Amino acid sequence: MNRIAVLGSANMDLVVRQTRLPQPGETIFGTGFHTVPGGKGLNQAVAAARLDGEVDFLGAVGADAYGAQLRDVLATEGIRSEGVAVSTEPTGTAHISVVDSGENSIVVVSGANATVTDLSAAQRATIAGAAFLVMQCELPVAVLVQAIAVAREAGVFTVLTPAPVMPLPEGFLASVDLVVPNQIEAEQLTGESDPVRAAESLSAGATWAIVTLGAEGSVIAYNGEVLGLAPARPVQAVDTTAAGDTFVGALVARLALSTGAVTEETMVDALRWATVASSISVTRVGATTSMPTLTEVAAILA
Repeated sequence: MNRIAVLGSANMDLVVRQTRLPQPGETIFGTGFHTVPGGKGLNQAVAAARLDGEVDFLGAVGADAYGAQLRDVLATEGIRSEGVAVSTEPTGTAHISVVDSGENSIVVVSGANATVTDLSAAQRATIAGAAFLVMQCELPVAVLVQAIAVAREAGVFTVLTPAPVMPLPEGFLASVDLVVPNQIEAEQLTGESDPVRAAESLSAGATWAIVTLGAEGSVIAYNGEVLGLAPARPVQAVDTTAAGDTFVGALVARLALSTGAVTEETMVDALRWATVASSISVTRVGATTSMPTLTEVAAILA
């Protein structure tokens, strides 16, 4: 099977459930609290591993209790973690408010993630030896640029979730093979409020783009042309945390099963699996705790 290298953030999610978001200056009571391993990078790595992907995780955690818990998660999920550095900075945290509708708002404190500014020789070798490189924007941009350069030289297929949206070097997005933003991120990147036009813009220059639309499904485009709208699988959402990360992890895990170049056929097939995986995740609470297994997804697609 093709290996997947995930370069990204690892956080401990501190999740508060509440009936609504407070107004500025207002104090309200929450209805629950729990901690869940997360971070967009770790989330995507776990999602891919749950669908039988062979995954290496590259990043950093602190020398603290949260860091130890996150390393344990990687080991439990069968994810190789030789590329995880232990930093003197504390492990990153994400402070998540989830309201009864399932929607969430998130504040991230980067901690150890912010120390990942240069790739080690071992991390470079891991990327070069993979078939897919998966990244997000919760690490410093400098290390993403390095990783793209290593991947392109080695012929590795690159996948970027541009979240949170931040200034990127000229030509960076065009150098990525597949970009997967949600509708808000796509508009911020392109200035296009229409997700179809945004997907067309993001896919210009032989790039794949999938703009996720939540309950409305997703738009897929390649080389400046929209290929279609993939409908969502209707479910009753209870928590949308990490739905996008589940989508990306499942998508890449499915692509990794194919040999040869990514084609429209393999991308559309992977999109079906990603759509089902993310639909399952939103019916459960938490980030990594909500992600389905290969068996669960396959049972729905059978």
